Amino acid sequence: MRASLSAPFLRPWRAARLSCLLLAGTAFPVLAADPVPATATATAPKTKPAAKTASAAAQVTPDEEIVVRARKRDQMQVSSGGQLGALGNKKGLDVPFNIRSYNSSLILNQQSQTLGEVLENDPSVRTTFGYGNFSEMFVIRGFAVDGDDVSINGLYGITPRQLVSPELYDQVQVLNGASAFLNGAAPSGSAIGGNINLLFKHATNAPLTRITGDYTSSAMGGGSIDVGRRFGEDKAFGVRLNVAGKSGEDSVTDEYRHSTTLGADFDWHDRDNRTRITMDIDYENQGVNGGRPAIFLGSDVTSVPRPAAPSHNFGQRWAYNDLNYVFGMLNVEHDLTKNVTLYGAFGALTSNEKGNYSNPTVTDAATGSGTAGAMYVPYDQTNESTRAGVRAHFRTGPVRHEINAGGSGLWEDSAAAYAMALTPGTTNIYNTPQFAAPAETFAGGVVNDPQTISRTRLYSLFFSDTMSFFHDRVALTGGFRYQNMLINGYNYSTTGQGAMSSHYDQDAITPVVGLVIHPTRRTSLYFNRIEGLSQGPTATGNVQNVGEIFPPYKSTQYEVGAKYDTGRFSAALAVYEISQPNAYSVAVGNTGEFAFREDGLQRNRGIELTLNGEILPGLRFNGGGTVIQADLRHTAGGLQDGNTAIGVPNYTINGNLEYDLPFLKGATVVGRVVNTGKQWVNTANTLHIPVWTRFDLAGRYTFMTHHTPVTLRFGVDNLANTRYWSSAFNGYLMQGMPRTFKFSFTTDL
Repeated sequence: MRASLSAPFLRPWRAARLSCLLLAGTAFPVLAADPVPATATATAPKTKPAAKTASAAAQVTPDEEIVVRARKRDQMQVSSGGQLGALGNKKGLDVPFNIRSYNSSLILNQQSQTLGEVLENDPSVRTTFGYGNFSEMFVIRGFAVDGDDVSINGLYGITPRQLVSPELYDQVQVLNGASAFLNGAAPSGSAIGGNINLLFKHATNAPLTRITGDYTSSAMGGGSIDVGRRFGEDKAFGVRLNVAGKSGEDSVTDEYRHSTTLGADFDWHDRDNRTRITMDIDYENQGVNGGRPAIFLGSDVTSVPRPAAPSHNFGQRWAYNDLNYVFGMLNVEHDLTKNVTLYGAFGALTSNEKGNYSNPTVTDAATGSGTAGAMYVPYDQTNESTRAGVRAHFRTGPVRHEINAGGSGLWEDSAAAYAMALTPGTTNIYNTPQFAAPAETFAGGVVNDPQTISRTRLYSLFFSDTMSFFHDRVALTGGFRYQNMLINGYNYSTTGQGAMSSHYDQDAITPVVGLVIHPTRRTSLYFNRIEGLSQGPTATGNVQNVGEIFPPYKSTQYEVGAKYDTGRFSAALAVYEISQPNAYSVAVGNTGEFAFREDGLQRNRGIELTLNGEILPGLRFNGGGTVIQADLRHTAGGLQDGNTAIGVPNYTINGNLEYDLPFLKGATVVGRVVNTGKQWVNTANTLHIPVWTRFDLAGRYTFMTHHTPVTLRFGVDNLANTRYWSSAFNGYLMQGMPRTFKFSFTTDL
């Protein structure tokens, strides 16, 4: 090959390089820093003609070039950095936090159908169900991130709170660690060990018309349309429209899922790009019928039952949920000067959720026998969320400052009711009988017209200064956020809003200190001390201090780490400690009485390693591993001191490998392994679920038909059809999905 490319063909360096790549099967992707123009063709120059055979070998057709671009666009990409709330958008190498962003091409190529499936790529995240329903909940650094506490563009309260359709989003960002300063207090009080942030898709400079069809075993089909255009002088106006849906039976027997997603995203900038406005309006419907639930263990169970057959459904077919959300946001930025930017964002969500749930409680681990009740819950929510501030850059002598100041507010009103059966049915998780839904005679509120049960008001003000020294080799960040938490609870009522049952009005200041040192241009060392914040408890039960309101919980994190980033490849290593307080009742001397005290502690210590990027030309990797020690300390009477917290694996490992086949142009094979360590099921540490490992395999092929690129994808999740309990978080067990086949095609018109 080298002999056939004579010197005249090597003079136009870009064209010759692209020709070599194509003739080698495009194992070497085009450099992002040296893109091929959309209208260019990588052909040999007409001057100084060489031999006819060499010219024919070096010639590249426009169709081949389109395949190269389509293949590069479809690569697995994970970037270091993202949106950091009060600090704005930052490169990962420049901040004292561990943050990664998974892009839309990864979501598309892995055929991810929920947010949890996207996060299967992250070694520090594990997914489980919410309590008693089918909602996804995430575990980062051993602490929960509820669906309520997933943000969009840094705003809490506007994300669909149970299941999220990933088709609307350009990036899924994961921040490891506490984030009360960066984002404020999360509305449901989770997000102590990390934060998940989503970014909407918007129109790019290149026009886009993308059609996708997909199929998932055993009988679920769907598709999507993604259209983006820019208009006007300087292409100032952008429109991005997304429509997606799917319906059918998934790989769990008799579990049916459906989803419909609509997104309209608009943006505009002025001629000088000093003013930037985006507006996003979205609708999502998700539903599960006859879903396989999590299972609970009875108080007398002394061992963990063996998982059921991988595709067996131990749920009831009448169990379901139906989730409807309308949500969106308006974001405005204006550069007052080259160094001063004003910004503001407003978002809102209205939701209507309803579901009839039935979770088995196993009473005999050997036989799988147990009971299953029924509970119908309608839930409506109306949220508004806002953020505004100023970002300024200036110098004082040799020191460069970045000042961030602003505030945020969240208004959340929730209405709910319930009806439950007092007599459960008999069931078995291995040989599951179907029984009619029992009469749900015990009710609270009005199930056909839920009334307000809670109102949450979160207000905050923040300020920070990042000072850079020695030509930006050293950056020191200091700041604080003042947070007020006003939370009212109301009794269930049949005649309107019930009487107030609880009132919480507390405030707190959460500081942050971060240091970044750049030994070289591509490396950094960092340290941070930052806090998480959640609502403190109120004393309840038969205690002396019933009704006492405790201040907000502050979870303190210390973290040190190192990063390496070349643009093509990045690595990060972090060592951290997070301590979260908790409360319980303690005996008061020998009086026979109890008092409610904030005296407990969960201390999580861990090490995280993340790697992503191009290892060799055509070979890409994303993954890493974590080791975590989640200790319980200061427990009631010291009986469980030193035990491990429920559902926190002692280690996790993820590895995703992509390889562009050199002998078949346009073809890529993908392998993934997910390995999760032992998880305790109870705080006494007498029951645990074992280590589990899952292997996935996939491939895709991009080719041309009628001058249009088409990508075919085929994947198998859980290749070995392994049966395993995937999570024991909160003390209930969720079974992993069985072998699942996925097929899809995408064409860009």
